[in-house]
Amino acid sequence: MAPKRPGSAGAVPKAVESPALKPPGSTVPLYAALDLGTNSCRMLIARPEGGQFKVVDSFSKSVQLGAGLEKSGRLSRSSIYRTIQALRVCQQKLKRHKVKRMRLVATEACRRARNGRDFMARVKRETGLHLDIIEPQEEAQLAVVSCAPLVSRSTDQLLVVDIGGGSTELVWIDLRDVPHAHRRRAIMRMHSGFHCVETGVPAAKVVDWISVPLGVATLRDQFRDVEDDSARFALMSWYFEENLAEFAPYKDEQVREGFQIVGTSGTVTTVAASHLGLKRYDRNKVDGLRMTSDEIDKVIRGYLTLGPEGRRRDPRIGLDRQALIMSGAAILQALLRCWPTDRLSVADRGLREGMLYAQMAKDGVLKDERD
Repeated sequence: MAPKRPGSAGAVPKAVESPALKPPGSTVPLYAALDLGTNSCRMLIARPEGGQFKVVDSFSKSVQLGAGLEKSGRLSRSSIYRTIQALRVCQQKLKRHKVKRMRLVATEACRRARNGRDFMARVKRETGLHLDIIEPQEEAQLAVVSCAPLVSRSTDQLLVVDIGGGSTELVWIDLRDVPHAHRRRAIMRMHSGFHCVETGVPAAKVVDWISVPLGVATLRDQFRDVEDDSARFALMSWYFEENLAEFAPYKDEQVREGFQIVGTSGTVTTVAASHLGLKRYDRNKVDGLRMTSDEIDKVIRGYLTLGPEGRRRDPRIGLDRQALIMSGAAILQALLRCWPTDRLSVADRGLREGMLYAQMAKDGVLKDERD
């Protein structure tokens, strides 16, 4: 399947209109964001707090919705059953917290599956939840917004990478025309679109973006028949790099100052946790961490040395991630070969955070805090 580039996905769906806010002095409403991906179902419930938000409740479950999709082109009965069970838990949490403002989306697995739309209708019937199947551009857009707080003031060129289960979104942003103090806010404004322009406000420019239909699950499935662990990893990394051929204009250039890569995914945070030697995952230590390419390579070499059995027993990887960590590491390694930087900023955030920021910004409940 060819990567999707600007214009290929058609119009970007807009978020469902939120009801009017309560009068001043009333209780601040709660917001929810649910991301149903190829491998996981994740949800956050939060309330606005200053220019950020505070998480009130969360949910994360590996549902493997895309299991078998590469071969059959359809979501399987067992995958649908697991996912609906997870969504029922989400529905109960939304009901318990009396959440009225929410955005619930499904991504690559439901986009690709022949029965994706039928599955959405079944979810509505059995759980009462209405999920939108969003296009790749909106998925990339939300990932960018979520990572805005991690962008350095000195960043001139930004690459945001969201490694998902079924696809990988990359967005290249030029910030040189935006004053240093306004760069994070310029990225936050992209919740309205990549080319949203406000009169009198310097705007970030999206140079290019791409959605590669290869994520940790789909890339793994492409090379499942290769028995040798090291050979499989090398083939996965090479194959992903081949899919970036039209999106790597800096490949032969030297490392340059002012270029920043922000990576958001379970792969990136797992590699970061392994680098830090965490026995128990700590988001406060991982989110915002900067790793060098040498540090990332050292972790990946350690994974290869462990082999499949060793990775299954490694508590830093975890049971949910062990089957997917090498395909994700292959993507990560390919990206660092293609772009002119020896550092990666780690983001423990993604679509859910982007959807929360977008809803809250639209309702005007976030304060415009200075960087």
